[in-house]
Amino acid sequence: MSTVTESAVRTALATVEDPELNRPITDLGMVKSVTINGDAVAVEIYLTIAGCPMKSTLTEQTRAAVEGVDGVASATVTTDVMTDEQRRELRLKVRGSATEPVVPFAQPESTTRVFAIASGKGGVGKSSVTVNLATALARRGLNVGIVDADIYGHSVPHLMGSTAHPNQVDDMIIPPQSFGVKLISIGHFLDGNSPVIWRGPMLHRAIQQFLADVFWGDLDVLLLDLPPGTGDVAISVAQLVPNAELLIVTTPQAAAAEVAERAGSISQQTRQRIGGVIENMSWLEMPDGSRMDIFGSGGGQVVADRLSEITGAPVPLMGQIPLDPNLRIGGDVGNPVAVSQPDSPAGIALGALADQLATRRQSLAGRPLNLGVTKN
Repeated sequence: MSTVTESAVRTALATVEDPELNRPITDLGMVKSVTINGDAVAVEIYLTIAGCPMKSTLTEQTRAAVEGVDGVASATVTTDVMTDEQRRELRLKVRGSATEPVVPFAQPESTTRVFAIASGKGGVGKSSVTVNLATALARRGLNVGIVDADIYGHSVPHLMGSTAHPNQVDDMIIPPQSFGVKLISIGHFLDGNSPVIWRGPMLHRAIQQFLADVFWGDLDVLLLDLPPGTGDVAISVAQLVPNAELLIVTTPQAAAAEVAERAGSISQQTRQRIGGVIENMSWLEMPDGSRMDIFGSGGGQVVADRLSEITGAPVPLMGQIPLDPNLRIGGDVGNPVAVSQPDSPAGIALGALADQLATRRQSLAGRPLNLGVTKN
């Protein structure tokens, strides 16, 4: 007589998490059936969509979990696809019943630190800094997401080597992942290299959907790669996520620093906090150990000092990233230098910046403490 019980099998299945939703498949209603025949167990699980890219991962993890149950000699795993009603129920389990879009990062109970990576002009390496900071943070064990808010000049999928497409469960969007980072970009929804020709209201709606309709889960850090300047998207982000901190990227060049100062000055109108200034392309390290200041020097500190004066609050120069061919190569091939060569000059500088951001805010403001009152 078999000693394997369905209860033991389902307990093992509770250790299997959906890779996209990060919840146990038992909680998500993804276990269709468990059949036990002696020491052989057959499990059928639901996939959210027919072409689920996580199918092989889910089946292998399920098989391994069942084979780990005492008394199980063999396990087979088959799949079925959820109905529309089942997908709707799954969405309600993970997102609740809210009918209006809710930006979770703007809620008082959110513990996610949101950083909007901004620059006054293009070409300063803002997107490269974003993806490398994200992957460096993920390497430190944090749950990280990127919103590619540069709708016209989207580049995050290419820089992250991401060719996957988002999945949709009911009206909830499941973002693809790359190097352990969740990401969403308008590039995920376009054919080839098609241009985006939108006016302001459509840009606002796209950013709102990226923030509210995407299932991000419990993130420690969310990075928003803003377009250059102080236009529609910067204003939308300030409205939708007013607690987002600005990180201003500049180069050492005086002209670039002057423009970067304008990007930071928007905080005076939006009431956003400036987290700091990041100087990119600071110098080129020569074979003899000397440094060549190709774009001049001091621009980052000038911006930090000027923004401190304008805002009346200290704005630090958080770090300087040297010119490093490996950073450019990593971006071209979709393998960020923070992952591929963390010990390179740029990798070390980016790692030090990530260390400064790798803190999770835990505030008790506005939260019930559930403290009981006892009498002596």
